[in-house]
Amino acid sequence: MTPQLRAIDGINPMDEGMRMAAMAGVTTVCTGPGSTNVLGGTFAAVKTWGDRIDNMIVKEAIGMKCAFGENPKTWHSKFTTSRMTTAFYLRQALAQAKEYLAKKEAAGDNPEKRPPLDMKMEALIPVLKKEIPLKAHAHAAQDFFTALRIAREFDVNITLEHVTEGHLVAEELAKENVPLAVGPTLTGASKFEMRNLSWQTPKVLAEAGCQVSIITDAQVIPQEFLPICAGIAVESGMDPFMALQAITINPARHCLIADRVGSLEAGKDADIVIADGSPLTIPTKVHYVLIDGKVIKRPEDSQLR
Repeated sequence: MTPQLRAIDGINPMDEGMRMAAMAGVTTVCTGPGSTNVLGGTFAAVKTWGDRIDNMIVKEAIGMKCAFGENPKTWHSKFTTSRMTTAFYLRQALAQAKEYLAKKEAAGDNPEKRPPLDMKMEALIPVLKKEIPLKAHAHAAQDFFTALRIAREFDVNITLEHVTEGHLVAEELAKENVPLAVGPTLTGASKFEMRNLSWQTPKVLAEAGCQVSIITDAQVIPQEFLPICAGIAVESGMDPFMALQAITINPARHCLIADRVGSLEAGKDADIVIADGSPLTIPTKVHYVLIDGKVIKRPEDSQLR
């Protein structure tokens, strides 16, 4: 249980993966702790170009990572022995944070009445206040609904990440009206809960009326292949415009940064990609990339895809 951890303290802006993402036209990424812990810490949205993370932040905290399914069970088998135990630990943390917040608010400006400082509880207050959502790692359909059930119990916002079996329960997910991030799909079914991995998933969910983003889970799939993932979704029947939205405005909305990025509109960051064809096809070459109005790639630069 590590809700107090912050993604910005672990990001290396000089990682080669960041440069390759930028050169391919991926100007902004959302990144954070993995899925071994029931609560992992806060995700951040950052630009992919720069040498100091403080100058690359779009939004420091966009979600609180939590995890369901096989990962917390496998990595912490002494403690999270079942899906029921994982759910219990998350409920317990949210209940404790709710009590902590109530004591803080009751104390008002009186320091003697405040509870002892608890950084774990402090980190969960933005979740309880609906300033950031729970960001739930879930591959299996049963885990979607456990995550949603807990979010409703505590009246907090939530997004679902991976959603591997989403196509099996698309109509139910559409009723929930929560953002869905689908992927990584350009990979094998590396564990049992991914046995229904399918390129049909983003298509089926989008057609059901869900807000769908396509993700790479880099470095599972290198970030520069994000447009190709959207292209394969199109080859599998997804509407091309829906696929483009799934790697632009939808993830911006998902990550609470649509006021800055995700579409070309007056007042937003000047993140612009110019290519010689559809970004969703493999032969297309990216010629220009601008991040915050600065040209970081020109035609004479080496092509990375």
